[in-house]
Amino acid sequence: MVSRPRANVSRVRARCYRRGVSLTLASSPGAARALALVQSLRAGFAAALEAVAAAHGDPARFTEVSWLRDDGRHGGGSRFACGDTAVFDRASINVSQVHYDDDPARALSSATALSTIIHPRDPHAPSVHIHVSWTELRAGRAYWRIMADLNPAIPHDADTATFAAALRAAAPAEDDRAHAQGDRYFWIPALDRHRGVTHFYLEDHATADPAADEALARAVGEAATLTYARILGDALARHRAATAADRAAQLAYHTLYFFQVLTLDRGTTSGLLIHDQNDVGILGSLPSHVDRALLRSWRARVPAPQDALVDALVAALPDATPAPVDEPTKAALAAAVRAHYREHPAALDLQATGGIAVPTVANHGR
Repeated sequence: MVSRPRANVSRVRARCYRRGVSLTLASSPGAARALALVQSLRAGFAAALEAVAAAHGDPARFTEVSWLRDDGRHGGGSRFACGDTAVFDRASINVSQVHYDDDPARALSSATALSTIIHPRDPHAPSVHIHVSWTELRAGRAYWRIMADLNPAIPHDADTATFAAALRAAAPAEDDRAHAQGDRYFWIPALDRHRGVTHFYLEDHATADPAADEALARAVGEAATLTYARILGDALARHRAATAADRAAQLAYHTLYFFQVLTLDRGTTSGLLIHDQNDVGILGSLPSHVDRALLRSWRARVPAPQDALVDALVAALPDATPAPVDEPTKAALAAAVRAHYREHPAALDLQATGGIAVPTVANHGR
């Protein structure tokens, strides 16, 4: 059962007050509705994933880790995290709300988001990335960003078709546009391939009917999370012992995922450049291990100065095969990304785009 979002908000406040820290939430009614929506999606997704794990003999449970923006004055968030279990390699379901109610000079009024990535341990079970966020700008404009993409190391056509059909049913009028935009965003030019097999991406989505827009965000979020939980269960049910070739394919794909996130993904880069108060959470999308030598081999395929970024990422990884991506490593990776774009700000133009002009970190004023 999905827990009541308003109760979730109260518990977050209570925890922070018990620690002697006051977490403030955005004052806007739209931000409050968005927070209730993404908390509801997270609760339902975590419960569905735990049920799948339990059905396959894994008593995995998500634990909550909180973080604060500016000691809670400008909001914060928490992630439900799980990993190193029989079912999950890494699993992270993040909810955040950042606001600047006390600073009218900021272009950004508030940003409320769910962002989740699940990497199963079984190479035949696909990873998934889902993002639903609501942004309010000080000038009065507000919009949704809605993403869902299936990321298998070893593709299974039935899983791809099931996920795509669920998103199409949730947003029939937007499906063609969202898939076209997603295909552009998740293309990796250096490797001449996509990250993932099916991509839904609506950027800057706002119509004359805000209630319908909110309903669309909920429908896509529920379709993506609950359909993925079913796909994961089906993949585990048809499980067979993973071969060395299966494990090698998974490690290569996890390395590709790592490469795309840290060299092309605008959301990840923006989060790291805006602040350093949640580096581990922002990089919660990374798998537990990658192939350092394979990553290094892609250096020659990227345009300058991104070759220097690949060098910095390789240097931040432990010299091991495979290389673990633990919390100290995530902190080092975050520092490498920040240093690179501060030295080469024009390189931000080399990052992925879905064909929609995305507001920059600078003009959001975050």
